[in-house]
Amino acid sequence: MEYRTFNKTGEKISLLGFGTMRLPVIPGRGNEIDEGEAIRLIRHAIDSGINYMDTAYMYHSGSSEEVLGKALQDGYREKVFIADKMPVWMARDEGGLSGIFENQLKRLGVDCIDFYLLHSITRGIHRVAQKLDSLAFLEEKKREGKIKYIGFSYHDDLDFFKEVIDSYPWDFCQIQLNFMDSGFQAGVEGLKYAGEKGIPVIIMEPLKGGKLTQVMPDSVGRIWENAAVKRSPAEWGLRYVADFPEVLTILSGMSTYEQLEENIRILSDAKPGSLAPGEQETIALAAGEYNKLIKASCTACRYCMPCPQNIDIPKVIDYYNQWHLYMEMPAIKRDFKMNLPAKNRPSNCIDCKVCEEKCPQHLPIARLMKEASEIFEGSQG
Repeated sequence: MEYRTFNKTGEKISLLGFGTMRLPVIPGRGNEIDEGEAIRLIRHAIDSGINYMDTAYMYHSGSSEEVLGKALQDGYREKVFIADKMPVWMARDEGGLSGIFENQLKRLGVDCIDFYLLHSITRGIHRVAQKLDSLAFLEEKKREGKIKYIGFSYHDDLDFFKEVIDSYPWDFCQIQLNFMDSGFQAGVEGLKYAGEKGIPVIIMEPLKGGKLTQVMPDSVGRIWENAAVKRSPAEWGLRYVADFPEVLTILSGMSTYEQLEENIRILSDAKPGSLAPGEQETIALAAGEYNKLIKASCTACRYCMPCPQNIDIPKVIDYYNQWHLYMEMPAIKRDFKMNLPAKNRPSNCIDCKVCEEKCPQHLPIARLMKEASEIFEGSQG
């Protein structure tokens, strides 16, 4: 396993971090975690050298924290750094902050969280954080020994990212970055800006929620096939991110042993600055092709859920993107009708835009639901 140095302390952090947003689930039971399988997977990851475990208050409706806490029993807690996040939009006052935080400690079964973040900072959420004096609260918890390092995760534009970076002596930050989104939100420029300020960066969505491996249009496949260096799509994506020296660790939401083993293999020797110019050119070609074809840049983070009308928004957008990526294959309509119950379909959208207020990618979800309904459900919607 490749490790990078946390500049605040000299501690070694595994380049591959384990994100618990996509733990294995029980078939036919929605988003319910297969607890036994998840614990085995997490412990196998730790035994393989991964020492950064990321979770959040709402992942799997809170059960992500609980399952991670169980996985870290029997001596595993001492082998890892835990990262968790404060969803300030769920707290009405400082008492709300305290209630959420104490609940997180209880779910995890720990008395200290190593890396603690203000979750999903945007302009609006930042205003809420300021109103609640959230940083003062976190500083108090740090003095109490319940938090070691204070950071934030980010989902807004580059200019505001720089404002946030400059507003506080952060220990670290977390941004979305992959080769398709090099100029999206904080992007590469934001990554380098944080690095210049001495702030280590955690990367989320390095494979765009799996989209860069699960969706493979022919034109992108030909680019990978014609490359001088032969790599899997996952390897191209992860090595792109790992090439930046500002990156401390790369979070991957792994749900299978196959994903875990492949990611460990890929990042076992991914040194910064190791991509050759020809390899960088290959990645740029693939990014350009993807961006020409993808209509809605959804990462399936599910922050838009639950929908008041019960629409499965991420799944609908996935079918919508597949429809365009795969040149309107009839099989996609078949899969849509087979796998998406009527109650979860886009024709139920009433244009309330509750989802759009919560979407980190700022997607025009209501419009996408209308377009998806026209594609998959005829004239409905």
